[in-house]
Amino acid sequence: MNTVSRRRVIKTIAAGSGIMLLSPKTIFSAKSLYKDKLGIALVGLGYYSTDLLAPALQQTKHCYLAGIVTGTPAKAETWKKKYNIPDKNIYNYQNFDTIANNPDIDVVYVVLPPSMHKEYVIRAANAGKHVWCEKPMAMTEVECKAMIDACKQNKRSLAIGYRLHHEPNTQAWRKIIKEKQLGKVTKVNCAAAYRDNRTDHWKQKKEMGGGVLYDMGVYAIQGARLGTNMEPVAIVSAQTSTTRPEIYKNGLDETTVATLEFPGGVMADIKTSFGENVNFININCEKGDIKVQPYSAYNGQKGSSPLGTIEHPYNVPFQQATQMDDDALSIMQKKPMLVPGEEGLRDIRIVEAIYKAAATRQRVVL
Repeated sequence: MNTVSRRRVIKTIAAGSGIMLLSPKTIFSAKSLYKDKLGIALVGLGYYSTDLLAPALQQTKHCYLAGIVTGTPAKAETWKKKYNIPDKNIYNYQNFDTIANNPDIDVVYVVLPPSMHKEYVIRAANAGKHVWCEKPMAMTEVECKAMIDACKQNKRSLAIGYRLHHEPNTQAWRKIIKEKQLGKVTKVNCAAAYRDNRTDHWKQKKEMGGGVLYDMGVYAIQGARLGTNMEPVAIVSAQTSTTRPEIYKNGLDETTVATLEFPGGVMADIKTSFGENVNFININCEKGDIKVQPYSAYNGQKGSSPLGTIEHPYNVPFQQATQMDDDALSIMQKKPMLVPGEEGLRDIRIVEAIYKAAATRQRVVL
């Protein structure tokens, strides 16, 4: 909202309430009492933005949908009408960098295929905007480092869209692990998979960041890391495969399985696939097991352990709204992000190591 519009709003409010009007500076300060939210621009208007992030932004308390970036004029028109987005807050990929001049946009949320993450995170940071980036963070560890560096150089925050870190059921079982309420973890088994019947999506295109390990695989990797509350020291073994080589071409993985080794000899078996529906995490501890199923769904998580049931129900898109509110508050309060770029980098380092282990059929030390 520009200064003229702000003055009109305040004048209207004042006229009906007896508030005495002061200077424009005072008006601007008064405005903050009515709307203390960060403006978010979504970059890429595919399924996740359309069906989850945009609806979630209608529920958030600390941020709102301020702008969009799309290469499809028809989408821009639809979103403009549906969410009342002003023309000046609608961008395409050619004029994206001019977002630097728009004070309505505080945060750029990159929701593009992984192969495009590095470019748009860096461009957003160079434009002076805070950045949220969907998972997987990028294609390589080197790309992740460049993204982190760009945000640090521009003194902007960077968060990765790992919604489960903000999710109450996940936080509940993680608390048990961190506090060793069931003793030490001895083994983890985690699977994150669904049957994807698409044939021409970016997830089936290697050059765009396709392959299951980059997508659902990071949830399985997260399960191993968060379930042990440790970082892996090696990939013991790994195997990639496909039952649909006409879709998953040139070695692209439809299914990946791997065994990760953690300090103390703790092992984690993970599985991820676009060929079947399976989603769970089992964490074996000295004093009993924690079992959660589904583990990474948008809702419906339910867990059990000797300490009782873990179940915090909610409706979609609660996870996305909570994630964005948490990240917005971190920016506003100048606090560290719950899921910073370094967290995304750790997973991509493991992704690369798993692919190496699968290709060489040898143990890979991290």
